[in-house]
Amino acid sequence: MRSARRLALLGATATVTSLAAAAGATLAARQISGPQRAALSYGFTPFEVGAQAEDVTFTAADGARLAGWWFDRPGSEQVVVVCHGHRGSKADMLGIGPGLWRAGFGVLLFDFRGNGDSEDGPQSLAHYEQRDLEAAIDLAIERRPDAEIDVVGFSMGAAVAIQVAARDPRVGRVVADSAFADMRGVVAAAARSLHLLPVPLVDLVDRVTRLRYGYRFGDVAPVTLVARIAPRPLLLMHGTEDSVIPVEHAHRLAEAAGEGSQLRITEGVDHCGAYFADRPGYIAAVADFLRAG
Repeated sequence: MRSARRLALLGATATVTSLAAAAGATLAARQISGPQRAALSYGFTPFEVGAQAEDVTFTAADGARLAGWWFDRPGSEQVVVVCHGHRGSKADMLGIGPGLWRAGFGVLLFDFRGNGDSEDGPQSLAHYEQRDLEAAIDLAIERRPDAEIDVVGFSMGAAVAIQVAARDPRVGRVVADSAFADMRGVVAAAARSLHLLPVPLVDLVDRVTRLRYGYRFGDVAPVTLVARIAPRPLLLMHGTEDSVIPVEHAHRLAEAAGEGSQLRITEGVDHCGAYFADRPGYIAAVADFLRAG
């Protein structure tokens, strides 16, 4: 009798644990890939930084309508497309974007699908968003067919930049700040930071992501593609104290990258913190890299 009760209790506990794990995995998958917008629909614009920009709209290959700001620089031979991070917006790029514009580059800032002023569409962590960057590059080339198109990305936007540039020879130069080497690794790092068992949780979240959002973690692995950017110039940037994407991701990317790549590590800064540690110096360093022969 006691054994039967004990087995029943263990079975019930296992069931509750499994249900809790499934619910947690579903919530985690939604946080990564589900629709989620800021509570307030308004934010900063180029007006706040004293820069002139044109509102532009364009469409990704799967029909997602996207919004951007075009900072025109007719005399420049380069246009820089800037990619924001996960759950961010083009307004987050009002430091580096206008900074590069003032340094003499044409610049396009845009919102990934489901963010800022862009419409909704299938969302992910650097998978479906590749279509958005491809469409942004199309727009830049349409407007400036004579210019070199370069890409600067931060966090998820950096992972998107690496993957798109790896297969799109129209991209000239790439700056990837705080990129992750692979999606599985960055999700596992987040699980460890929450004191969860990373492997079982990551596998479960991966399964839910495939079923609900149509892609696998293994589909997003910039480290497997980064070598294809060579010999085009690639600048990888990362902070030693990154609490979101551990700095080892930058070292893995640098090791896998080919000729023409550089790695710049900033001591003591957190995720995407190098810009904020020295704003003028950061803009100057990126501009110098983009101008280099």
